[in-house]
Amino acid sequence: MPGPPAAEPPALFGSSRNVKMAADLGELLVPYMPTIRVPKSGDRVYKTECAFSYDSPLSEGGLYVCMSTFLGFGREHVERHYRKTGQSVYMHLKRHVKPKATGASGGALPRRINGKLFLDLEIDADFNSDDYELEDEAKLVIFPDHFEIALPNIEELPALVTIACDAVLNSKSPYRKLEQESWEEELQMSKFANNLVQIDNGVRIPPSGWKCAKCELRENLWLNLTDGSVMCGRWFCSGNGGNGHALEHHKQMGYPLAVKLGTITPDGADVYSFDEEEAVIDPHLAKHLAHFGIDMLQMQGTENGVMDNEVKPRVSEWEVIQETGLKLKPTFGSGYTGIRNQGNSSYLSTVMQVIFSIPEFQRAYVGNLTRIFDYAPLDPTQDFSTQMAKLGHGLLSGQYSKPPVKCELIEQVMKEEHKLQPKGITTRMFKALVSRGHTEFSSNRQQDAQEFFLHLINLVERNSIGSENPSDVFRFLVEERTQCCQSRKVRYTERIDYIMQLPVALEAATNKDELIAYELKRREAENAKRPPPEIVRARIPFSACLQAFSEPENVDDFWSSALQAKSAGVKTSRFASFPELLVIQIKKFTFGLDWVPKKLDVTVEMPDVLDVNHLRAKGLQPGEEELPNIAPPIVIPDDPKDPFRNHFMDAPDIDESSVMQLAEMGFPLEACRKAVYYTGSMGAELAFNWIIAHMEDPDFAEPLNIPGCAAASAQPSFGHPELNQPPEEIVALITSMGFQRNQAFQALRATNNNLERALDWIFSHPECEDEAANTSQSVDEENNQQSNGILTNNEQEGPRVKDGNGRYELFAFISHIGTSTMSGHYVCHIKKEGRWVIYNDHKVSASERPPKDLGYLYFYHRIAC
Repeated sequence: MPGPPAAEPPALFGSSRNVKMAADLGELLVPYMPTIRVPKSGDRVYKTECAFSYDSPLSEGGLYVCMSTFLGFGREHVERHYRKTGQSVYMHLKRHVKPKATGASGGALPRRINGKLFLDLEIDADFNSDDYELEDEAKLVIFPDHFEIALPNIEELPALVTIACDAVLNSKSPYRKLEQESWEEELQMSKFANNLVQIDNGVRIPPSGWKCAKCELRENLWLNLTDGSVMCGRWFCSGNGGNGHALEHHKQMGYPLAVKLGTITPDGADVYSFDEEEAVIDPHLAKHLAHFGIDMLQMQGTENGVMDNEVKPRVSEWEVIQETGLKLKPTFGSGYTGIRNQGNSSYLSTVMQVIFSIPEFQRAYVGNLTRIFDYAPLDPTQDFSTQMAKLGHGLLSGQYSKPPVKCELIEQVMKEEHKLQPKGITTRMFKALVSRGHTEFSSNRQQDAQEFFLHLINLVERNSIGSENPSDVFRFLVEERTQCCQSRKVRYTERIDYIMQLPVALEAATNKDELIAYELKRREAENAKRPPPEIVRARIPFSACLQAFSEPENVDDFWSSALQAKSAGVKTSRFASFPELLVIQIKKFTFGLDWVPKKLDVTVEMPDVLDVNHLRAKGLQPGEEELPNIAPPIVIPDDPKDPFRNHFMDAPDIDESSVMQLAEMGFPLEACRKAVYYTGSMGAELAFNWIIAHMEDPDFAEPLNIPGCAAASAQPSFGHPELNQPPEEIVALITSMGFQRNQAFQALRATNNNLERALDWIFSHPECEDEAANTSQSVDEENNQQSNGILTNNEQEGPRVKDGNGRYELFAFISHIGTSTMSGHYVCHIKKEGRWVIYNDHKVSASERPPKDLGYLYFYHRIAC
């Protein structure tokens, strides 16, 4: 890791006295030729935005593109890159905005010959008119003396330099490439689609509540279009996925096509062909889905993504949430910078505006800006902390939120040079990084802001190990009390959560008579083909939603360890701790019986001050008897084609000593487990021969999955994964390699207990080594005291959970406009300096009527009792 740079020398920009021209350009460039590269097809040329700031060729200082790495740097950051890498040759790009001169007749004169546009930049609408002329300028700059060579200069430059400059100038934006990869990928029609056989077995898929038929996983689920089975997908290196049961089912039955649940929209869905081993198009998808009771043809989409099933169904919602028609006063300066919409990106913009209004995130990233930038890797565009610091500084510095000043405008026009005032910032570089590897967030479709918030928290957690973790302010413990209705025995478990999800208690609406009258008028208008009446929304008291949250809920397929059989069970949830910041989601989005996604058009009277102390968990009470900690038996069908004939199957007996012998040779742990299992635990030598014969298998390092035996490699856990101790044999293996025990725990938690990925994590996080050495002794002492395998909530091992009183005050909320999370628009309101401010893309204004009752996500901070 490079050390901190030396003190910066005085800048040499901006003065014509420092501009030097070389007499013999060829001789001048000879020492630097090895560092000048011609961009290849896979190289990304960042010529539109600085890696550390939002400076661009439109900025006053222009943009410097490294001719070796093709990274872009603003004037304030190019010196850092030069000192860190020694790279001396940069291409300086600048776009000038000038008012057009007028002739005697009053018309605009023709554009000058050299006043052409060759940079791939967006053109601001305010300057895309007959009144202004845009000119792009390019030149080579050689550091540290700042020699400048105007471009083009074909005659005097070496051929290699000319080719490299031409390639850089003609390259497309890397974000445009990313958008094409994620949005315009051309899928092929599956060869199985036209003649797909569908079994008439009476299977009907409900609109919600899906889970894998083999492991009961509730995410990354795929519906097989032949028999209607719902099973989980494969595990991904990003940390999500499943256990591969959908692929396993295909290998057993041969059914070729599956569709991912949760991706079905009027325009199609994610369809995968197991035999063709790629995502495909199913032109008969609507018919194939209808076979299982899924009817998506009722939904019609407009070009802007807003559903138009009805005539102007939510016009008033757009007006109320965006405060349309009110004279909103624009605000500028620090903390009042907008984010330009890049096409369905408002879900990201609103979440990040709220995140960087929180002091802990400001302190972690903007407060440590210099240190983060100085220690950034050679490619800062791929570093999460760097891009978070860049975004936070862009939003909080005020540098990109300056009011137009008339006197300055007149002075600039007199000088024939218009100084462009930035209108917010863009998040292309940030979005490309945080969405990498995520199917939905990397697309150009609108997404659920709540899902992105949790995705962001996950990224912050992964990248904050060994340093300050600002997401600690959201984390809290939930106590779940499950009771067997027959034996009356109970089980208490704890899990980590970040959001309090409140159901909408429709039955508690306070204006039921108005709703009935509105529905009658709406139907009459629909039958008479008249415009619909003014919308009447159900008004739901917040207390009713809170009551619905606290009430017991039935547990599906509850297995009672006291009865050793399935029984009726109920579950209640309470706060085992209260977070510093409480995030509340109003669960407005649901599916109709016809599978059409819909949004509950309700208002919830959210309080400014909230007290949830009465929801504090109390733990096991006197007189309560705990359920035995016994795992349910594993059920497997006798015949995979006959799901109604079952028997019990015990977990396989695997010789762990043989597994560890093989793992110490460097083979993946899961591959070792499979080798020992498939050779009947007959010893390490036979298992070694199996490994050599199967090393090229595509699933070589994937977990051992035995049909009907989900517990082959791990004992079941009733707690949250973050509270479960990593397998001791893997910890021992890592520590035997010379790493600290605490390092092993951190790495295994960050990689879902995967040995190979944990080792990669250790090598990619050297900053954690010192901390691990300092804390390893205390961690070992803690581990020796733990006899039940459950981690305590100490700072070294367990999740850091802050606690305090449960009294809160509202400081921000995010609202959704539209009928579905797959469409529409997001706006956020944040309370700053005692007033509410509305953030609507790049427009930031003082709010006149904050629509607190129409929000989707609410953010509260703790206040003293």
